[in-house]
Amino acid sequence: MTLAYNAMMFAREVHKDQRRKYTNNPYADHLAEVAGIVATVGENDDVWLEQMIAVAWLHDCVEDQGITSTELLERFGLKVTEGVCLLSDLETGNRAERKAASRARLAAAPGWVQTIKCADLISNTSSIVMHDPKFAVVYLEEKRLLLDVLTKADPRLVAIAREQAGYEVE
Repeated sequence: MTLAYNAMMFAREVHKDQRRKYTNNPYADHLAEVAGIVATVGENDDVWLEQMIAVAWLHDCVEDQGITSTELLERFGLKVTEGVCLLSDLETGNRAERKAASRARLAAAPGWVQTIKCADLISNTSSIVMHDPKFAVVYLEEKRLLLDVLTKADPRLVAIAREQAGYEVE
């Protein structure tokens, strides 16, 4: 798992000064949780597990740390770079416009990318609900709208994310 290890080390370095908003924990804790969740569901859509784990570690480096797709391509190859770019929220406009554009981008993404996004949602939700109940109302509605378009994601992760978002369990 050299690729995943290198992605982990790179992500830990580029996010080393970033902290989680509510807990002040190192941001790498979130990345590790997302990678761990992804590791539990295995490969999907002919993408090797190692590439999915690498993308999970790197999924916020473009939007949060300004890492370029060129740098990712040189370090991690095309499939990882494509995954990270598909997961990067770089849309402009007001919040509603940005979220709508993000949903459209992710709706068109392959299943393995949607699976990583589900893992990201699972990781983020409990912290937001626990530490910012007022914002959680907005966040959970946005999450429900996003989950409605993540139709190719691993169904096990979708079920967890839906339960967190307050969907009725079937």
